[in-house]
Amino acid sequence: MEFDLPPRRRRDTGIDMGPLMDIVFILLIFFVVTSSFTRETGVDVTKPQAQTANQLEKENILIAITREGTIHMNERQVDLATLKDLLTQTMAKTPDKEAVIIADKSSMTGALVQVIDICNLTGVKKVSIAAQAE
Repeated sequence: MEFDLPPRRRRDTGIDMGPLMDIVFILLIFFVVTSSFTRETGVDVTKPQAQTANQLEKENILIAITREGTIHMNERQVDLATLKDLLTQTMAKTPDKEAVIIADKSSMTGALVQVIDICNLTGVKKVSIAAQAE
């Protein structure tokens, strides 16, 4: 004698992704809120040390000069003509911005002088040179 039993249903043993996504989203929000974002020049520069170095509070134009003498602004390498154009555009939008030149301590003084000169020609009212406090 053979019985016809109804087929057994298999239970789906999958993982519910809803709560997992909620937790990941909450962690993402937590890290974004607690992180501090600093705008840098995008190149590695060793700043010279100075006893009178101060912390600047405002949002500034950051210009980097590497030890090889390359100039960087907005995380990309620029030449002097492009730097002048970028500074002219920036000063037209926000004329009260200040420039901070982050020059490597091994960089050539000539490149630093050229960048300061371009800053003055484009109307930057205050030009500072970054240094690391001792």
